[in-house]
Amino acid sequence: MERPFPTVAVVGLGTMGAGVAVAVAKSGRRVIGIEATEDSAARALARIEEATAHAVDRERITAEERAALLALISVGHELPAAAGADLVIEEVPEQLELKREIFAELDRICPPETVLATGTTALSVTRIAAATARPDRVLGLHFFNPVHTMKLVEVVRTVLTAPQVAVDAAALARDLGKEPVAAGDRAGFVVNGLLFAYLNQAAAMYESKYASREDIDAAMRLGCGLPMGPLALLDLIGVDTARTVLEAMYEQSKDRLHAPAPILGQLVSAGLLGRKSGRGFYTYEAPGSSKAVDAATGPAQPKVAGREVRTVGVCGSGTMATGIAEVFAKSGHPVLLAARSQEKAEKAKAQLAKSLDRSVAKGRMSEEQRDATLALVTPVGQYTELAEVDLVVEAVAEDLAVKRELFATLDKIVKPGAVLATTTSSLPVISCATATSRPRDVVGMHFFNPAPAMKLVEVVSTVLTAPDVTATVLELCAKVRKHPVECGDRAGFIVNALLFPYLNDAVRMLQEHYATVDDIDTAMKLGCGYPMGPFELLDVVGLDVSLTIEQVLHQEFREPGLAAAPLLEHLVAAGCLGRKTGRGFRDHARR
Repeated sequence: MERPFPTVAVVGLGTMGAGVAVAVAKSGRRVIGIEATEDSAARALARIEEATAHAVDRERITAEERAALLALISVGHELPAAAGADLVIEEVPEQLELKREIFAELDRICPPETVLATGTTALSVTRIAAATARPDRVLGLHFFNPVHTMKLVEVVRTVLTAPQVAVDAAALARDLGKEPVAAGDRAGFVVNGLLFAYLNQAAAMYESKYASREDIDAAMRLGCGLPMGPLALLDLIGVDTARTVLEAMYEQSKDRLHAPAPILGQLVSAGLLGRKSGRGFYTYEAPGSSKAVDAATGPAQPKVAGREVRTVGVCGSGTMATGIAEVFAKSGHPVLLAARSQEKAEKAKAQLAKSLDRSVAKGRMSEEQRDATLALVTPVGQYTELAEVDLVVEAVAEDLAVKRELFATLDKIVKPGAVLATTTSSLPVISCATATSRPRDVVGMHFFNPAPAMKLVEVVSTVLTAPDVTATVLELCAKVRKHPVECGDRAGFIVNALLFPYLNDAVRMLQEHYATVDDIDTAMKLGCGYPMGPFELLDVVGLDVSLTIEQVLHQEFREPGLAAAPLLEHLVAAGCLGRKTGRGFRDHARR
């Protein structure tokens, strides 16, 4: 079968356009590059020559391949040159009227069979297509920056795009070594549609002074394995670009979660656009620099001295409890692992021993270190044994009544001045605190699963938590080699408050038949560098757990956009809870 589009014109040779031109030429196709003026065309050609020279230096291509590639690219400033192309890809600035003018002119210039593609990231492809007399031959081809490394291409169809045009565009993307995903024409498509709502909520969280920019960014990197924190990513993308995308999304959806956070508009008005201007959420060494000069290198040091913690009690016998006990024992703290019976406590210690054995097998610790760690853990079947510990960490079932009963019990048993911590991920810490006569001593200490491997701990202070109690936990996290982030006591804390609305948006996207499970997962992994797609993650976390967290967030914030997607509720009602039941968004029983 003949390859589609042997000659491709690229209109607009900025960073994206130049990258697309080189990628197309690498596939052996002829490229007609078009810029606005003779001077800008000369600069664009110089950029392409420089970029390909760097590719040779980095041994991505040979000098011979570079010469052959450059021979396929011609650059000029006359739009009529596009008439010789089978496909025209437009990569000019994100201004709707500018794009419509160019498409109207291309429609007049190019033969009827020529396909016209826009590289827009946020604007309506349909409205751009409407400027032509061939809307059936217009679509979106959204490449990601930098083009030479990013594998994803969103192939965006309007209601009028001919099916074969989309098929040929996807074939072209695969021929360029890219992974195409099919998307319909709505603001943000797949990736930006999910990404920018999350970034917007992070900006709003920072604006409300709920948490520091460093803590928000660290929480999402360490808690979710993301390559960048949301505020650093906004600076990289450009605060003005993010605001433009969000405005386009809000115009279509009228969802308040898409309405740009006021701080974005304030930064844009002040000219603080992120890395490109040298300052955004962070301040950079120079415009265009990636080095932030005012970012803290680690967690802020507590101003108040903490209490001394020598011995630790951990309540619970599940995965989280044994993991937390392992963390403290590895750092040299004697640990009482308390369960509802001696038998449960012994089984929990046996699970901890297996975890340590795996660490020995993988060369992460010696047998002597394993034995010393295990010797520091004492299983006990009664909570009364915790009377003299300095810190108790509760890691029992995520049930408020169960936790309040336990805290009321601990209040009567544990010595005065001891810190009482809950590992809840979604329940109000203050509800645990008020079950005691010492709410000043109660704090949230949210470890992430698996606790021995995950670096993040969310340190959650209520309105009654004493400053020295917060300081105690912050200091202790550093001693046990965890990265603490501080936040207040509201639903979701930092990570879940930003993560689960994103997952819920993905479910909504699926239930509206906008894109498939596989395309959405592929888009977020390849487009954003996420370790897992949203549906992979939902199946791992558990759809029932996810639904509970969504409901807690909606109950607390009363934001219509946070209401759990009906599809998520239906799957939970059907018992399709993810990997643990063999079926969720995917059928795991067949794998």
